[in-house]
Amino acid sequence: MQKNFRHNKRKNEQKEKDVIITIKRLGINGEGIGYYRKKIIFIPGALPNEVVVAKIEKEYPHYIDASLVRIKEKSPDRVDFPKDVDPEIGGLELAHLDYKKQLEFKKDNVLEALKKYHPRGYAKYKVKNTIPAPDQWHYRNKASYQIERDHGKNKLGLFAPNSHRLIDLPVMPTQSEDTQKTEREIKKLIEKLHVFIADRRKHLDGIKTIVVRQSEATKEIQVTLITVGHKIKNLIPLAKEIMKLPNVVSVYQNETDWRNPQVWGNKTEKLLGKNQITEVILDKKFALSPRAFFQLNPIQTVNLYSEALKYLDLTPDQTLIDAYSGVGTLGILAADQVKQVVGIETIPEAVEDAKHNCELNHIKNADYFQGSVEKVLPELQKGGLPIDALIVDPPRTGLAKSLIKTLLRVKPTTFVYISCNPSTLAQDLVLLSEAYDVRLIQNVDMLPQTPRCECIAKLTLRK
Repeated sequence: MQKNFRHNKRKNEQKEKDVIITIKRLGINGEGIGYYRKKIIFIPGALPNEVVVAKIEKEYPHYIDASLVRIKEKSPDRVDFPKDVDPEIGGLELAHLDYKKQLEFKKDNVLEALKKYHPRGYAKYKVKNTIPAPDQWHYRNKASYQIERDHGKNKLGLFAPNSHRLIDLPVMPTQSEDTQKTEREIKKLIEKLHVFIADRRKHLDGIKTIVVRQSEATKEIQVTLITVGHKIKNLIPLAKEIMKLPNVVSVYQNETDWRNPQVWGNKTEKLLGKNQITEVILDKKFALSPRAFFQLNPIQTVNLYSEALKYLDLTPDQTLIDAYSGVGTLGILAADQVKQVVGIETIPEAVEDAKHNCELNHIKNADYFQGSVEKVLPELQKGGLPIDALIVDPPRTGLAKSLIKTLLRVKPTTFVYISCNPSTLAQDLVLLSEAYDVRLIQNVDMLPQTPRCECIAKLTLRK
């Protein structure tokens, strides 16, 4: 009797793991959100107004993580997910949602972030409709694929989110055709030349990541082999073979180690070919070294930067500060409209690229400094630099609090904030709105099929 009771109890517990949920809305990462036993439940792949069967994966004190088992009532906004692609792969979180609805979701993300953090006057902010991308597929011009040997077979692709499970990627529908083809050919060459592949479990040296970036304007391809360890057998012969692939103009090695949680290490060395590839945005040339940041969607970048510069309302007598300047894109694009441009960037190679890009474009009124914005900007101001206009394009973590304090003290008249994270933008606006009014926020969809979006906020000093 006791045995049957335990058996039935386990059976009932197993049944409870599959639950029927009505989806209310989408979360900031594109997952369906519903409620189960008064707890919020997250179900990736589910859409608002759908009734789904979900499997509870893990229950926490305040929420539940679940996986989608099947759809009982389908949303009219659901579209077919790309064929032959693992739905667990990152970067396709919204690929099952109609594109028009993706744009609406991205605008709603901004509105929800503002409601959550409620910066001063947020209810009156003009949040404009998301600018759609010209291409919703095959727009990414940079691929960073991991490579590993698993049960005697080489796999090349991306890790499933929050795991070390590598998903082999013969096709990634948001990635450009040329970058994918180059990745696959490099994998074949690694196998042909018996080049060592890094082994995480055994901590053996070898190639860990293959980064392929292509210029939209020139079609040049730059390859970086990220290795654990420096001296990798047959790496130079491999580089020579890679240089024979279509459009490849350079091969680099970036060195890291197992203690580094980031993809890139700090040491980068050119093995063969050109120092940089050249991209063109709004008739300006930009030379890119391997570690230099550049937007992943070059065609839509034109729209993003055009909108941002329009909202700056620059005049010829102003000094423009380009914070988090990268390879100098925004500052160089604006240089013809102002008296002086001053760029600040942490990555030394990007600063060198920015200086080189000034030469490429015959820009004489721009200077670039290496260091953190929160340290360099106060030093420049103490040295007498006028700070009339400011444009910032920080990482997802947003602006450092020390920088916000500096900005509230310096108070540039015109200020544009480009953000890739509505949550950190809204948090920063809480502090910035002490001195600034937010005139508008314009979303630009840089990464279709994902929940990510770039927001341009126009701030004006309150009089």
